[in-house]
Amino acid sequence: MKELVVISGKGGTGKTSIVASFASLLTNKVMVDCDVDAANLHLLLSPKIEERHQFYSLPKAMINSEKCNGCGLCEDTCRFEAIKESTINPLGCEGCAVCSHICPENAIEMVDTVAGEWFKSNTTYGPLVHARLGAAQENSGKLVTMVRSQAAETAKKLGYDYIITDGPPGIGCPVIASIGGASLSLIITEPSLSGIHDLERIIDLSEFFGVPAMVCVNRWDICPENTEQIKKICRQRKIPFAGQIAYDNMVMLAAARGKPVMELNSRIIDEIIQVWEKVFEVLCPNMKV
Repeated sequence: MKELVVISGKGGTGKTSIVASFASLLTNKVMVDCDVDAANLHLLLSPKIEERHQFYSLPKAMINSEKCNGCGLCEDTCRFEAIKESTINPLGCEGCAVCSHICPENAIEMVDTVAGEWFKSNTTYGPLVHARLGAAQENSGKLVTMVRSQAAETAKKLGYDYIITDGPPGIGCPVIASIGGASLSLIITEPSLSGIHDLERIIDLSEFFGVPAMVCVNRWDICPENTEQIKKICRQRKIPFAGQIAYDNMVMLAAARGKPVMELNSRIIDEIIQVWEKVFEVLCPNMKV
């Protein structure tokens, strides 16, 4: 089974639009949205939810008021200042459980809390595993690992050969959870100074985890000079260049209509196909698209 993870060093590069376009070009695959903090692939694929599951993060502290004697020891000990006047702020609690261990009345318990949901859905383009992390909830890396494993299980069950992953932006924990063990990472960048800076960081991350990488420049014609700079970086670092995609207002129109841009009469369709063909050559060197 081959897993392509599409990532970007920063948000707003058009990564999800390209993933949705790839979804329309490949059969025999499962899609997974690992951008659980701000999932939006489902907005372009209009999934029909078939399974809905709750996601539990680390347990949070809870005070039993009938046992509590109000001594304040827990408040004095909590380094996150999550306890005030024998009341725990669930948003401040980091689940370290120190308060439950030091409470002389055993009045504090650690209880599981629902931090979000994950879903198995069906779309016109194939199965989709996606999730929604609750507001101010943490452990998105754990949720990413969950949806990836469910996507692999679904692909194995259906006998599919490919997984296409819409990864989170940046280089933090959710990205690390998204790329470990993947077959290939496609880095989407844009020709801006911040895009170039973050491109180098995400290349470093992909190399650190031993995941082969390719680079695609989206909206390349916004600044052709910076696009050439990105190509130069790819040559210097021996990263295959997958291609470049021009700016097109049809991408925004497609998003507004909830469809991949491939469904509209866009001038960049051929460029996306060319990028996909180069990616597939590296992903499966002995197979034809």
